[in-house]
Amino acid sequence: MVKCVKVFREFYQTKTKHRKLTWIYSLGTCNIIGNFEPRSTELIVTTSQASALLLFNSSDRLSYSEIMTQLNLTDDDVVRLLHSLSSAKYQILNKEPNTKSIAPTDHFEFNSKFTGKMQRIRIPLPPMDEKKKVIGDVDRDRRYAIDASIVRIMKSRKVLDHQQLVMECVKQLGPMFKPDLKAIKKRIEDLISRDYLERGKDNPNLLRYLA
Repeated sequence: MVKCVKVFREFYQTKTKHRKLTWIYSLGTCNIIGNFEPRSTELIVTTSQASALLLFNSSDRLSYSEIMTQLNLTDDDVVRLLHSLSSAKYQILNKEPNTKSIAPTDHFEFNSKFTGKMQRIRIPLPPMDEKKKVIGDVDRDRRYAIDASIVRIMKSRKVLDHQQLVMECVKQLGPMFKPDLKAIKKRIEDLISRDYLERGKDNPNLLRYLA
Protein backbone atom coordinates (compact mmCIF):
# COMPACT_ATOMS: atom_id res chain seq x y z
CA MET A 1 0.00 0.00 0.00
CA VAL A 2 2.90 2.35 0.76
CA LYS A 3 4.26 1.74 -2.75
CA CYS A 4 0.87 2.66 -4.27
CA VAL A 5 0.79 5.90 -2.28
CA LYS A 6 4.32 6.77 -3.40
CA VAL A 7 3.57 6.08 -7.08
CA PHE A 8 0.41 8.22 -7.03
CA ARG A 9 2.16 11.06 -5.16
CA GLU A 10 4.91 11.15 -7.81
CA PHE A 11 2.26 11.19 -10.56
CA TYR A 12 0.30 13.98 -8.81
CA GLN A 13 3.43 16.13 -8.47
CA THR A 14 3.97 15.99 -12.22
CA LYS A 15 0.50 17.54 -12.68
CA THR A 16 0.69 20.38 -10.14
CA LYS A 17 3.41 22.10 -8.13
CA HIS A 18 1.27 24.34 -5.95
CA ARG A 19 -1.17 21.96 -4.28
CA LYS A 20 -0.61 19.71 -1.30
CA LEU A 21 -1.85 16.13 -1.50
CA THR A 22 -3.48 15.09 1.78
CA TRP A 23 -4.34 11.43 2.40
CA ILE A 24 -7.38 10.66 4.57
CA TYR A 25 -6.70 6.99 5.24
CA SER A 26 -9.83 6.48 7.33
CA LEU A 27 -11.94 7.19 4.22
CA GLY A 28 -10.27 4.37 2.26
CA THR A 29 -11.65 0.82 2.32
CA CYS A 30 -10.02 -2.61 1.98
CA ASN A 31 -11.54 -6.05 1.51
CA ILE A 32 -9.38 -8.64 3.27
CA ILE A 33 -9.94 -12.32 4.04
CA GLY A 34 -9.88 -13.41 7.67
CA ASN A 35 -8.80 -17.06 7.85
CA PHE A 36 -10.64 -18.07 11.02
CA GLU A 37 -10.79 -21.70 12.18
CA PRO A 38 -14.58 -22.10 11.74
CA ARG A 39 -14.50 -20.56 8.24
CA SER A 40 -13.01 -17.73 6.19
CA THR A 41 -14.80 -14.39 6.33
CA GLU A 42 -14.40 -11.34 4.11
CA LEU A 43 -13.81 -8.20 6.19
CA ILE A 44 -14.58 -4.74 4.80
CA VAL A 45 -12.39 -2.35 6.75
CA THR A 46 -10.64 1.03 6.50
CA THR A 47 -7.05 1.35 5.33
CA SER A 48 -5.77 1.78 8.89
CA GLN A 49 -7.80 -1.18 10.18
CA ALA A 50 -6.43 -3.35 7.37
CA SER A 51 -2.87 -2.24 8.16
CA ALA A 52 -3.37 -3.19 11.81
CA LEU A 53 -4.82 -6.62 10.97
CA LEU A 54 -2.02 -7.40 8.50
CA LEU A 55 0.53 -7.01 11.33
CA PHE A 56 -0.83 -10.26 12.77
CA ASN A 57 0.29 -12.20 9.68
CA SER A 58 3.82 -12.09 11.10
CA SER A 59 3.14 -11.77 14.86
CA ASP A 60 0.93 -13.83 17.17
CA ARG A 61 0.77 -11.17 19.89
CA LEU A 62 1.39 -7.42 19.79
CA SER A 63 1.32 -4.69 22.41
CA TYR A 64 -0.47 -1.36 21.99
CA SER A 65 2.87 0.44 21.67
CA GLU A 66 4.17 -2.03 19.04
CA ILE A 67 1.05 -1.51 16.91
CA MET A 68 1.27 2.26 17.32
CA THR A 69 4.97 2.28 16.32
CA GLN A 70 4.51 0.06 13.27
CA LEU A 71 1.45 1.96 11.98
CA ASN A 72 2.95 5.39 12.80
CA LEU A 73 -0.44 6.73 13.90
CA THR A 74 -1.50 9.08 16.70
CA ASP A 75 -2.83 7.80 20.03
CA ASP A 76 -6.38 8.85 19.13
CA ASP A 77 -6.30 6.97 15.82
CA VAL A 78 -4.83 3.81 17.37
CA VAL A 79 -7.44 3.79 20.15
CA ARG A 80 -10.26 4.15 17.60
CA LEU A 81 -9.11 1.36 15.31
CA LEU A 82 -8.17 -1.09 18.09
CA HIS A 83 -11.52 -0.48 19.79
CA SER A 84 -13.33 -1.27 16.53
CA LEU A 85 -11.39 -4.53 16.10
CA SER A 86 -11.42 -5.83 19.68
CA SER A 87 -14.10 -4.20 21.81
CA ALA A 88 -17.00 -3.37 19.49
CA LYS A 89 -19.56 -5.54 17.66
CA TYR A 90 -17.01 -7.83 15.95
CA GLN A 91 -14.13 -9.17 18.06
CA ILE A 92 -11.52 -9.83 15.38
CA LEU A 93 -8.74 -9.35 17.92
CA ASN A 94 -8.62 -10.67 21.48
CA LYS A 95 -7.58 -8.02 23.98
CA GLU A 96 -5.80 -8.51 27.28
CA PRO A 97 -7.21 -7.45 29.70
CA ASN A 98 -10.70 -8.11 28.32
CA THR A 99 -12.22 -4.66 28.93
CA LYS A 100 -14.18 -2.26 26.71
CA SER A 101 -11.64 0.56 26.96
CA ILE A 102 -8.27 0.68 25.19
CA ALA A 103 -5.14 1.43 27.23
CA PRO A 104 -1.43 1.76 26.33
CA THR A 105 -0.68 -1.32 28.46
CA ASP A 106 -3.04 -3.62 26.47
CA HIS A 107 -1.92 -6.59 24.37
CA PHE A 108 -3.71 -8.03 21.33
CA GLU A 109 -3.92 -11.39 19.56
CA PHE A 110 -5.70 -12.56 16.41
CA ASN A 111 -9.02 -14.18 17.36
CA SER A 112 -8.82 -17.38 15.31
CA LYS A 113 -12.12 -18.61 16.86
CA PHE A 114 -14.16 -15.68 15.52
CA THR A 115 -17.46 -16.60 13.87
CA GLY A 116 -19.82 -14.27 12.04
CA LYS A 117 -23.36 -14.83 10.78
CA MET A 118 -22.43 -13.56 7.30
CA GLN A 119 -19.54 -14.37 4.99
CA ARG A 120 -18.89 -10.66 4.43
CA ILE A 121 -18.97 -8.12 7.28
CA ARG A 122 -18.22 -4.41 7.46
CA ILE A 123 -16.35 -3.23 10.55
CA PRO A 124 -17.00 0.49 11.12
CA LEU A 125 -14.69 2.88 12.94
CA PRO A 126 -16.07 4.97 15.80
CA PRO A 127 -17.12 8.34 14.31
CA MET A 128 -14.74 11.28 14.28
CA ASP A 129 -15.01 14.74 12.76
CA GLU A 130 -12.47 14.00 10.00
CA LYS A 131 -13.38 17.14 8.08
CA LYS A 132 -12.58 19.35 11.07
CA LYS A 133 -9.21 17.60 11.50
CA VAL A 134 -8.26 18.13 7.84
CA ILE A 135 -9.34 21.79 7.95
CA GLY A 136 -7.18 22.26 11.04
CA ASP A 137 -4.17 20.72 9.26
CA VAL A 138 -4.71 22.97 6.22
CA ASP A 139 -5.03 26.09 8.39
CA ARG A 140 -1.78 25.21 10.18
CA ASP A 141 0.07 24.68 6.89
CA ARG A 142 -1.25 28.01 5.58
CA ARG A 143 -0.06 29.83 8.70
CA TYR A 144 3.44 28.48 8.08
CA ALA A 145 3.25 29.55 4.41
CA ILE A 146 2.11 33.08 5.33
CA ASP A 147 4.87 33.42 7.93
CA ALA A 148 7.49 32.28 5.41
CA SER A 149 6.18 34.70 2.77
CA ILE A 150 6.22 37.68 5.17
CA VAL A 151 9.77 36.89 6.32
CA ARG A 152 11.01 36.49 2.72
CA ILE A 153 9.51 39.84 1.68
CA MET A 154 10.79 41.72 4.72
CA LYS A 155 14.22 40.11 4.53
CA SER A 156 14.50 41.47 0.99
CA ARG A 157 12.91 44.89 1.55
CA LYS A 158 14.05 45.55 5.16
CA VAL A 159 11.44 48.34 5.65
CA LEU A 160 7.91 48.28 4.23
CA ASP A 161 4.49 49.84 4.74
CA HIS A 162 2.02 47.50 6.49
CA GLN A 163 -0.58 47.60 3.69
CA GLN A 164 2.07 47.10 1.01
CA LEU A 165 3.41 44.06 2.88
CA VAL A 166 -0.10 42.58 2.99
CA MET A 167 -0.58 43.12 -0.77
CA GLU A 168 2.83 41.64 -1.66
CA CYS A 169 2.10 38.64 0.56
CA VAL A 170 -1.25 38.08 -1.23
CA LYS A 171 0.52 38.26 -4.59
CA GLN A 172 3.26 35.85 -3.56
CA LEU A 173 0.86 33.27 -2.10
CA GLY A 174 -1.70 33.59 -4.93
CA PRO A 175 -0.42 30.61 -6.97
CA MET A 176 -0.78 28.31 -3.91
CA PHE A 177 -4.02 29.52 -2.30
CA LYS A 178 -6.11 32.66 -1.79
CA PRO A 179 -4.96 33.99 1.57
CA ASP A 180 -7.35 35.71 3.95
CA LEU A 181 -6.34 39.34 4.63
CA LYS A 182 -7.24 39.02 8.31
CA ALA A 183 -5.03 35.92 8.57
CA ILE A 184 -2.07 37.80 7.05
CA LYS A 185 -2.53 40.73 9.46
CA LYS A 186 -2.75 38.28 12.35
CA ARG A 187 0.49 36.60 11.26
CA ILE A 188 2.20 40.00 11.02
CA GLU A 189 1.19 40.74 14.63
CA ASP A 190 2.48 37.32 15.69
CA LEU A 191 5.84 37.94 13.99
CA ILE A 192 6.06 41.33 15.73
CA SER A 193 5.44 39.64 19.10
CA ARG A 194 8.21 37.13 18.28
CA ASP A 195 10.67 39.93 17.38
CA TYR A 196 10.93 39.14 13.68
CA LEU A 197 9.45 42.56 12.85
CA GLU A 198 8.97 45.88 14.63
CA ARG A 199 6.77 48.91 14.03
CA GLY A 200 8.30 52.29 13.28
CA LYS A 201 8.51 54.56 16.33
CA ASP A 202 7.24 57.61 14.44
CA ASN A 203 5.01 55.72 11.99
CA PRO A 204 3.34 52.54 13.35
CA ASN A 205 2.26 51.55 9.80
CA LEU A 206 5.92 51.20 8.83
CA LEU A 207 7.39 47.76 9.50
CA ARG A 208 11.07 46.95 9.88
CA TYR A 209 12.71 43.52 9.59
CA LEU A 210 14.85 42.53 12.58
CA ALA A 211 17.80 40.46 11.34
